[in-house]
Formats: sequence, structure tokens, C-alpha cells
Amino acid sequence: MRLTPPLAALAVGAFGIGTTEFVIMGLLPDVARDLDVSIPSAGLIVTGYAAGVVVGAPVLAILTARFPRKGALIALMAMFVFGNLLCAFAPSYGLLMAARVLTAFSHAAFFGIGAVAAADLAPQNQRAQAMSLMFAGLTVANVLGVPGGTALGQALGWRASFACVALIGAIALSGIAVFVPRDARPPKGNVLREFAVLGDRRVLIGMAMSAASAASFFAVFTYIAPILETVTGFTPPAVTWLLVIYGIGLTFGNVIGGRLADWNALRTIGGLFIAVMAVLAAFTLTSHDAILTGVTMFAWGVVAFALVSPLQMRVMDMARGAPNLVSTLNQGAFNIGCASGAWFGGIPLRFGAAYDSLPWVGVAIAALGLALTLISLALDRRHAEAAAVAC
Repeated sequence: MRLTPPLAALAVGAFGIGTTEFVIMGLLPDVARDLDVSIPSAGLIVTGYAAGVVVGAPVLAILTARFPRKGALIALMAMFVFGNLLCAFAPSYGLLMAARVLTAFSHAAFFGIGAVAAADLAPQNQRAQAMSLMFAGLTVANVLGVPGGTALGQALGWRASFACVALIGAIALSGIAVFVPRDARPPKGNVLREFAVLGDRRVLIGMAMSAASAASFFAVFTYIAPILETVTGFTPPAVTWLLVIYGIGLTFGNVIGGRLADWNALRTIGGLFIAVMAVLAAFTLTSHDAILTGVTMFAWGVVAFALVSPLQMRVMDMARGAPNLVSTLNQGAFNIGCASGAWFGGIPLRFGAAYDSLPWVGVAIAALGLALTLISLALDRRHAEAAAVAC
């Protein structure tokens, strides 16, 4: 599956969204100083963005349900550009928070509708690979966009980073307008009836698997800097290079996950949850050695992000009558997992647990994801048997 102009336009949009989501973390001290607020108050801007993604998922899913996909993607990217421009010129903490929440509203819907649009651009046996090419923009954002945006903000001021992201969004918007084809058939029907697909347990379990995948990841990754500094002994500059290695692993995992999902999405998910458990369990030991930590970080990046495309494909396949809706809601589930994972990871630390034991939390959550996968396999077999009897 090669990167065609329509997929490239979607990938640029994903790159911009991934950059704006995470670049704020490296700029928090500058934001706090400029707006005269405390670091914890500035940190709430991160929380506000995550909340905006979760709330925006169902709201935008309903509002864009009757839009042609191309029109919806253009409108969402216009909202993204406007929100980042507001961030760049926000004169106060309150307006910056509001601008971040507005920007976040476009996040889940863009990835949700964009995933469906990307899959429809490919033959049936390459749909997941096409989605992985769009999500490649997100992995590249972690490797290049976030470090580059942080460096730009530190050199020219944090507002310059958001202005640059707005420019990236404008490029993506232009690419989508020019290259993404119009829908063959505009959406029809009652959007509220589409919510009936949530009555299928396999759809809900698929979303729960996405949340478990994200929670397993963020339970450890949220605290990766103190793990690398206090356990492994890396300096802060060295930690940055470890995160680059990790980001390269994410990029490889994205490609691998797309290929495997086109073979069998659910079996791929089960195998990858097992791989995540194995890598995180090994990290409790390898985190004490610099070289082994680098190898483990790369492997973790591969298996963690390889889950993204198969999980997205699973919920889309189980909700063929409402792919846009379910794909968007799945992005909201993923972000619920992001927030809850960071919280779960902090629990043992509050009780005095050592940083090198923290990956066990990720292992436990991944085990829950594996259990949900096994339940899904059983439900699929039961559904196939019922269909055979009906025939």
C-alpha cells in the first residue's frame, strides 16, 4: 500500500493533531510564566484537551453524521486551524483553555471519519494498511513534530508553536479539499438509529479493548521520564533521545499493525496484547541497563502502536451500518484510556512503590485487554454458529 495524495493529506492532518496534543507538555513552564499561572494550573490545559476529545467524540459524531465525509473532514480541519490560531493569540488563561477544548473537539471526529475515509480509498484486503498510513502522521508527530514544536516554542515563544501547527492544519485542509474524492453516496437515514449498533456487545467490547490498550500504555509512559532518570540513570538530554527511539518504534509498529490487521484483526489484537505484556514485564528488569532499556523502548513502541489499526478496524467491521459514528466513539474510548491509565499508574507510586515496578500496572491492564479479546473471539464463534443455523 503506497502513500497516495489523498492518504498523504489525511496523514498531514493526523500529524498536526498529534503535534498540538502533545507539544503543550514541553511548553508548560513557558505558558505558566507568560500567563502568570502556576504549573499545576497550566497542567489543567492538558486535562482540558483530553476532556474535549472525550466529550467532542459523541457530539461531533452526531453533528457530522449527515455530512459527506469529505465535507466533514474539511469542516473539522477548519475548526482545528481556528482553534490553534486562538491558542496562538489567546491573551488569557481562560481563553487559552477554551481554545484548547475547541481544538480537541475536532480530534476524535477527524481520526474517526478519517480512518473510514482512508479505508475506503483502498481495496478490501488493504483497508487496515490504508488506515495505518493515515495514523503514520501521528507517529511522525511524536518523532519530529513534538520535539520540533517544543524547540520552536522555546526559541520564539510558545505561541509560535501553535501558529505553526495552524499552518500545518491549513496545508492538510487544502490537501483534503483537492485530493480526497467526494463520497460515492451521501449518508442517509436517522443518526439516532445508528446508535443502535452500540447494542451489539462486540462493538462495546471492541471499544473497551481500545481503552485498555491506551490505559496500559499511559500507565507507564506518563512516568517514563522519572523511570529513565531515576532507575536507568539517564540524563534529561539522553531521555529525549530515548523517546526518539521509542517514536521510531511507534512508526514501525504502525506499519506492522496495518498489515497484520488485513490478515485477521481480532487474532492480531490478541497476539499484540500478549506481546505488550511480555515487553512490559521485561522492562521491570531491563530498565536497570542503558542498552537493554533502549532495545526495550523500541520494542514497546512497536507492539504498543501496532494495536491501533487492528482495534480501529475491529469496531468498524462490527458496526458496518454506522462506521463513522463508531469509529469516532472509539477515539473517545481511546482517550478515556489515556486519562485513566495515567491515574492507575499513579496509584502504586502514591503508596511508595518503586518506579521499576510500574510496568506491572501496564501488564495487568493489557491482561484485561487480552481477556476482552478472548471474549470477543467466543462471541464471534457464537454469532457464526447462529448464522449457520439460520441458513
